Amino acid sequence: MPLSLQHLLVAYAGMATMPLLVGTALHLPEDRTRLLISANLLVSGVATVLQSLGPKWFGARLPIVMGSTFTAITPAVLIGQQHGLAAVFGATVVSGLVTLAVAPWFGRCLHLFPPLVTGTIIAVIGFSLVPSAAGLIAGEGAGGSGGRGLALAAGTVLLVVVVERVAPPALARFSVLLAMTMGTVAALPLGLFDGSGVADARVVTAPDPTAFGAPAFVVPAIAAMLVVQLVNMVESVGDTLAVGQIVGRGNDAPTVVRALRADGAATVLSGALASFPIVTFGQSVGLVSVTRVRSRHVVALSGVLMVVLAFVPVLGAAVAAVPGPVLGGVSLVMFGTVGAVGLRILARADLTEPRNLLTVALAFALGMIPLGAPDFYAPLPSYLRTVLDSGIAVTGIVAFLLHLLFSPTGAARHGKESAR
Repeated sequence: MPLSLQHLLVAYAGMATMPLLVGTALHLPEDRTRLLISANLLVSGVATVLQSLGPKWFGARLPIVMGSTFTAITPAVLIGQQHGLAAVFGATVVSGLVTLAVAPWFGRCLHLFPPLVTGTIIAVIGFSLVPSAAGLIAGEGAGGSGGRGLALAAGTVLLVVVVERVAPPALARFSVLLAMTMGTVAALPLGLFDGSGVADARVVTAPDPTAFGAPAFVVPAIAAMLVVQLVNMVESVGDTLAVGQIVGRGNDAPTVVRALRADGAATVLSGALASFPIVTFGQSVGLVSVTRVRSRHVVALSGVLMVVLAFVPVLGAAVAAVPGPVLGGVSLVMFGTVGAVGLRILARADLTEPRNLLTVALAFALGMIPLGAPDFYAPLPSYLRTVLDSGIAVTGIVAFLLHLLFSPTGAARHGKESAR
């Protein structure tokens, strides 16, 4: 249970933030926004159990947490403003069905994703999430009160390091949970803990997918969400292969196909239950690597806990009370670890080959543009910005295309040198 709670605490902020931002941008009443959060927790929990336990054709059977993706925030807001939330949910259903249909094709093309490509994608997945961790530390309100918030975040990171260094292995696997617990306690005298949400939350409730009407199928909305889902599939492939590398199994084509089928099925269910596209969570990749707890049943239990939180908002409010600097400090460790896993995979490629080095250089450079200059692609049409504003998508596309461009030439040159 404590190991499962670690996964839940690390992932909860991302799961609650996505529907909260959409609800706020669309000026939804507070009770409707809470329904979006409950639905998101419910679907994320079911998807996590499906991905971890993997009944037959669905699920990678790896310790992977699932949740809604930030990639869908902007398209969801735009679609919601123009066509209503029902169109968002209808487009989510269709994107999930398309994922189910093309999952086998992705599996057959996995040979086109060697360590050069997958390592680059995974590294950018991790490093591109670091700014979101910094945002938790320096956020507005009590969670980011200047120097106190920064000190609390630094102390949380230090706690993870100290526990990893001095604690016995049996205790080191709880390093993240211990750091979050001690960080939250330290936040009390600093005035950085706000538990008012617990007192205001309802004890028991139930998600209501009918509150927003039946899913509506609008062609422009579907087209925009399909682009988002393509980005999600690239990210899911990268995260699945990364977890497979960490646990020493499951980094093969059949596992990737089952993982994408679970993504698709969960996304269909998500749209039907008034929520958003579901994807693998990079935080869980980092947590598995740091704690070395490779059991998929631990993650499956965290999925069950998510379902419980969906029906018991007061528990969700208690989890959400973890101060931003504490969660941000832990997230820095998690996201940095994901990036390091990508670099470890990338090290298997021959970076003494100039063309491989150029592939990595351009993929990293172009993928980092949206992080440093969020409005860089503002003059372009919205359908292009949906892809280009995602550093992960840009990295994946650039690395994949350059690998295809250089591989045949490199192979031919190698053959000539061998014959010579």
